[in-house]
Amino acid sequence: MPYRAPVEDILFTLEHVVGLGQALEAGKLGDLSADLVRAIVEEAGRFAGERVAPLLRSGDVHPARLKDGVVTTPPGWRELYRDWCEGGWNALSGPVEYGGQGLPAMLSVVAQEMWNSGSMAFAVGPTLTIGAVEALAAHGSEALKATYLPKMVSGEWTGTMNLTEPQAGSDLGALKARAERQADGTYRIFGQKIFITYGEHDLTDNIIHLVLARLPDAPAGTRGISLFLVPKVLVEADGSLGAHNDLRCAGLEHKLGLHGSPTCVMSYGDGEGAVGYLVGQENRGLACMFTMMNNARLMIGIQGVAVAEAAHQHALAYAQERRQGRAPGWTGEGMSPIALHPDVKRMLATQKALTAAARALCYACAHALDMAHAAEGDDKVFWTERASLITPLAKAFSTDIGVEAASLGIQIHGGMGFIEETGAAQFLRDARIAPIYEGTNGIQAIDLVTRKLPMSAGRTWRVYLGELSADAHEARAINRPDFGRIGEAVADALRHAETAALWMEETAPRDPAAVLAVATPFLRLMSLAAGGGYLARGAVAAAKAGRDDAPARTALARFYAEHLLCETAALAHQVMTSSDSVGTVDLALAV
Repeated sequence: MPYRAPVEDILFTLEHVVGLGQALEAGKLGDLSADLVRAIVEEAGRFAGERVAPLLRSGDVHPARLKDGVVTTPPGWRELYRDWCEGGWNALSGPVEYGGQGLPAMLSVVAQEMWNSGSMAFAVGPTLTIGAVEALAAHGSEALKATYLPKMVSGEWTGTMNLTEPQAGSDLGALKARAERQADGTYRIFGQKIFITYGEHDLTDNIIHLVLARLPDAPAGTRGISLFLVPKVLVEADGSLGAHNDLRCAGLEHKLGLHGSPTCVMSYGDGEGAVGYLVGQENRGLACMFTMMNNARLMIGIQGVAVAEAAHQHALAYAQERRQGRAPGWTGEGMSPIALHPDVKRMLATQKALTAAARALCYACAHALDMAHAAEGDDKVFWTERASLITPLAKAFSTDIGVEAASLGIQIHGGMGFIEETGAAQFLRDARIAPIYEGTNGIQAIDLVTRKLPMSAGRTWRVYLGELSADAHEARAINRPDFGRIGEAVADALRHAETAALWMEETAPRDPAAVLAVATPFLRLMSLAAGGGYLARGAVAAAKAGRDDAPARTALARFYAEHLLCETAALAHQVMTSSDSVGTVDLALAV
């Protein structure tokens, strides 16, 4: 089944669940209107369905290839990328002064969802360029911004993020790439970087690498890392392209999924050194790179939503066509569609409900970023902390459920799901990298419990859960039979999250290892509970407005509340009682 962007679900979540409607009414987003939002979402959805999605399969069976130092992307991708740039999609959220449209992060995230549903392997390249634009705009010199941002914003040049090295995965303090100062104010970069997505390709004639490296006199650890802009091709004073810089793609990784996306081993300084330009201040590079990484974490989260949506659509189409057995109540001739069998319907509903919850989390994070950008004073602090709190939830939970939904898609297909030709397996293979990308989900959980919960002495998470508890109360007060136990179940889940968070606060100062041992189940607990609050909010809004889709939204929220939120009680118990057992496990192998 070809992918169709869920435009109405996207718009409903934006306007009635995460706050876009109120922001537009309050004039927080400039001249942006609901009509313009709809037009952008509909057109992006059309492009994703008609141009991106048809190349999903070809990107898988015709992977990116490296020959004689040149990387060739799958057939049709160069033309797709050209049309994508000409449509202005790369510039959607870019700075206006450099040719961007300056639209809110919410719309960028929405568009990224649709590109990634069409083809995650294609969309991950532009995702990194958008992040590189944000980092350079925030920390680059005026000269660097004037030279590089216009063409990066338009998509004429792409951007990358170079962190990881063979001996340094998530521990950036172990980086060994070095930078040497030059008399003309530039630097020479030497070293190797691995796992560099779109580090080399044939889509553009220049690639702008943002590279972490150390100066000779830099302090040890992460305090001694600097960030450098290193172009593939040097740019002359008049803006034209000059000589090829001293860098190359030394190899392509052979991966489980995302075959069309070139994941490169990059070598810098095989000769006299790659020319680089300092971004920000010396030894402060990690702070600059985190601007890009925080953007990337949200964008990776939306990749999880995107793959979950695509896997669900694929599985639903198959389940509606595939006939086997006779479902209870089936009165037609012969076998019934498997979509009518209760267990298959349960799996399809699980895919859809988890996708809706994760979508709301990601959109809510983007909304908080937009509000922080528009606010001042205490309001700016409030929204900045709200975005910081939700970011690890959006990244980790969304990518986890992307894998879960893709795996359910294979199960729904049965034996045919294990056969590559049906396409179900590709979603799982592609999705599996997302929980690892841009700080593994375990790192997101550590970030949540060690940095985000303590913000403003715990007020940030308390206010957040309090808002969602108000939604649960409203769902309970609506007192309609079709709402079932939505209000009660969501309220219970939020109480479980609150109780576990209080345990985290109490335990962290005296036993940090115990907190770290159960950080991952705590993150899932918080995310599940928050997702329930968002779905309850949507069900109430649809019911009060008398929308035609209100019964469907209520039914989905009820399924999530009654079938999935029961997990939160067990997660809270796990968080508060099981940390000691993690430390006592003997991992020695018996010989």
